[in-house]
Amino acid sequence: MTDQFLQFPVIDPIIFSIGPVSLRWYGAMYLIGFLAAMFLANKAADNSKGEWTREQVSDLLFYSFLGVILGGRVGYVLFYQFEYFLSDPLYLFEIWQGGMSFHGGLLGVILAIFIFARKTNKSFLTVGDFVAPLVPIGLGMGRLGNFINAELWGRETDVPWAMVFPTDPLQLPRHPSQLYEFALEGVVLFAILYFISRKTNRLGLASGVFLIGYGVFRSIVEFFREPDAHLGLYFSFISKGQILSIPMILAGILMIYVGHLAQQKSAISQNGSNTKKTIKGNS
Repeated sequence: MTDQFLQFPVIDPIIFSIGPVSLRWYGAMYLIGFLAAMFLANKAADNSKGEWTREQVSDLLFYSFLGVILGGRVGYVLFYQFEYFLSDPLYLFEIWQGGMSFHGGLLGVILAIFIFARKTNKSFLTVGDFVAPLVPIGLGMGRLGNFINAELWGRETDVPWAMVFPTDPLQLPRHPSQLYEFALEGVVLFAILYFISRKTNRLGLASGVFLIGYGVFRSIVEFFREPDAHLGLYFSFISKGQILSIPMILAGILMIYVGHLAQQKSAISQNGSNTKKTIKGNS
């Protein structure tokens, strides 16, 4: 029966090995995403007319990396394995068993941005707007890593591009939902944010659009992605990923609004200052 559907391509998860050390495609995807983000961040710093330096970019990416790792792990345990954590608190530190949450990683990055902004005397929204266009690169590469690992596959379907994954014990034709996420959360979201960052300087817009865009795209893909077996669906139709995405969308709307108010206030203050200078110069 499954012969009529696409078969998962045979991909060795290990690119090469040197002794006991192996480089896996999954790790390589994240490495490529990180290097690409660093390249674009340094390029943006060079074109910022002194507002950003490469040293600041290096510090920001380091803080963000720690935020992703620590926040992602804590978020996964609290959001998806909380009952297991209560029975075995040390599970939080058993990183080798796997388990990372995007929403937890996002909270970790937000904390990293806040700390970096305080340290460099930049506004939180300014730093957020600088980081936002870089995030979809890592997201997209991570989803490709999920696909190569044949994990986080989608729900059963009979669409022409349905795929049978070797890790699926039921061997059902499923949506390749990892590729849907790669396309939406990676390619499309990056294109939107890159356009915004190049065409406008509205404070908080890039940050807000990222939160809204990811929240919407993740919510859409969740309808095609197989729910976590131990969680299932809430109220028979909504997943944990969709529930966690709702606050993101609301926070994105709030961020755009707060940025708009801050920019208006700055413009009024600047106009008032210029008016006073003009009056003083004419007196």
